[in-house]
Amino acid sequence: MNKDVVVLTDANWKQEVSEAQVPVLVDFWAEWCPPCRMIAPSVEALATAYAGRVKVGKLNVDENPEVSEAFSIRSIPTLLVFREGKVVDQQIGAVPQPRIAAMLDSQLTQPVEVMTRRG
Repeated sequence: MNKDVVVLTDANWKQEVSEAQVPVLVDFWAEWCPPCRMIAPSVEALATAYAGRVKVGKLNVDENPEVSEAFSIRSIPTLLVFREGKVVDQQIGAVPQPRIAAMLDSQLTQPVEVMTRRG
């Protein structure tokens, strides 16, 4: 895995995501998931491109059920963007790299706004 991608776990979640000083992109994935493997190169490329401005991490949902359950992850891949420990954007499914980059760009230019659930 790319050196710019943080391996996230139930144990390091608070330190790496909740207390992060920069926006954090979290890729919720599993080894057996073909769409997860499909977007992995994009996530890794963005980790390098945004290094120092955005933290990028991957959380294996099979190995880390606490965090996955806390955020009601039902489909993978799920990409969540956090600022100040709160979810501010999300994408579900295999999305193209430019769409993920747009999520990150918007967080680097916008004040913090917490995403609210619709419905």
